Amino acid sequence: MDAEQISMLREVLSVTGWLDRTSEFGRALRVTSRTPGGLLLVGTPGDDPWHLAAHLDDESRLGGAPGLAPTLVRWSPPPGAPAHLGIGLDRLEAARRGETVFVVAEEDAPVPLLERVDDARRTGATVLALEGGDRELRGLAHEALTVPPQEALLSFDGAQHLVSAAAGEEPASGRPGLRHRLARLLETVTGPTLD
Repeated sequence: MDAEQISMLREVLSVTGWLDRTSEFGRALRVTSRTPGGLLLVGTPGDDPWHLAAHLDDESRLGGAPGLAPTLVRWSPPPGAPAHLGIGLDRLEAARRGETVFVVAEEDAPVPLLERVDDARRTGATVLALEGGDRELRGLAHEALTVPPQEALLSFDGAQHLVSAAAGEEPASGRPGLRHRLARLLETVTGPTLD
């Protein structure tokens, strides 16, 4: 990505509201995820959200927010997997008040996942969804961020990056905001913008 493209990205994202929406969703994630081990991150059968789990783990560590360290819930953990990679869907069945179920599904969530999410919600867990247009999943979520497949300005993966960065920020802490951090990162990559 060259300097002109980055400058356009800054301008476009600020005008479209994507930075605001991802920041708001990231704040909701941070506020609801306060219990260590209580952020249950789950994807669809063919797409475990590994990348987002890694970013949230980094934000948890760097931002001093232990509740953001996710528990990656997998559809089919292999036998003998390390403990942190061997957590299956039965963990969603044990979700309770004070925990957050965060569903990341670019495609429609399958019925078995929707059923488990509904059960978790009924037992008091908070449900968040980053989805690509799934009305049923959105209807179950307390907070949802939709990234439509036809969205030309922000990819689903890009939204995950923005959400995890926003979740890692402490509001009113004097730390720079998401826009400032993004601008600083882009400036580091491309150099300062000259008027």
